[in-house]
Amino acid sequence: MMSMKRPAFVPDDFTLMLVSTVVLATLLPAQGGEARFFDGFTTFAIGLLFFLHGAKLSRDAIRAGITHWRLHLLVFGCTFALFPLLGLALKPLLLPLVTPELYTGVLFLCVLPATVQSAIAFTSIARGNVPAAVCSASASTLLGVFVTPVLVGLAVLPHSAASTNAFDAIGRILMQLMLPFLAGHLLRPWISGWIERRRQVLGLVDRGSILLVVYTAFSAAVIEGLWKQVPLQALAGLLVACAVILACTLFLTGWFARRLGFDKADEITIVFCGSKKSLASGIPMAKVLFPAQSVGAIVLPLMLFHQMQLMVCAVLAARYARRVDDVPASEPARVAG
Repeated sequence: MMSMKRPAFVPDDFTLMLVSTVVLATLLPAQGGEARFFDGFTTFAIGLLFFLHGAKLSRDAIRAGITHWRLHLLVFGCTFALFPLLGLALKPLLLPLVTPELYTGVLFLCVLPATVQSAIAFTSIARGNVPAAVCSASASTLLGVFVTPVLVGLAVLPHSAASTNAFDAIGRILMQLMLPFLAGHLLRPWISGWIERRRQVLGLVDRGSILLVVYTAFSAAVIEGLWKQVPLQALAGLLVACAVILACTLFLTGWFARRLGFDKADEITIVFCGSKKSLASGIPMAKVLFPAQSVGAIVLPLMLFHQMQLMVCAVLAARYARRVDDVPASEPARVAG
């Protein structure tokens, strides 16, 4: 029997699970002892998640990345400088559209590292420089463990109503996320084969830990009255805010790549690695950095931006691929450096 093809307008399975988790937390929020249990279990799951991220990062990828330093420098500049500057510069436009808490979430989104899997996948579909994408995306995850907490202290917490001490927040994220990450990376020579053989099981850890954080975060936020504080008008404004930031970064990454003389394959890599933000890193980091009652509103912009970037980049990757197919045989594309 032939399986029915999923309609184009239906989100992927993980997005549906995220939405279902938010609905569950809204209807049945964890409270009291149950909330404390979920909080402890979630902390363990986050440590395990970053341990596995560290174990999956190849040292060969780090070494290979050095050889194409101009591309990587531009990607990191877009990820950790262009995004935060856009978030701050667009404040007069964005703040009237959303609540102050949601704007803090937008700023938090802007300081996160890039995605790994989807950035590489879209680069491959678009016929870009895949080895460079692997290096840039992996290195972005590694840098994000160090750079994101610093940027949160400098750019996000000053705009937050939370009374979290910046240095205390940075110390917590380095202890809870960086140490497991480094431990996994140091143990890579002994456990990488075991991890490769169990990719599907580890994928469940990846997704399961994110769903746990979403459930605990939204449970605490719902109890504090999240949906009374976030009107429909603010949610609509948040969609506009995410669309504006994504459009600006997609345009600027491509423009910078062309102005600096990168070839088409490298331009594709820069666009897809420099314009994306990681849900897998962002949600665990938010739980560590912000008070429990604030996390729901903080991660809402990231969840919307994540789905939006997947949908837009899928269309963009297909367009890039068609342009490569249309290059005449007499005018071959240059090989990426």
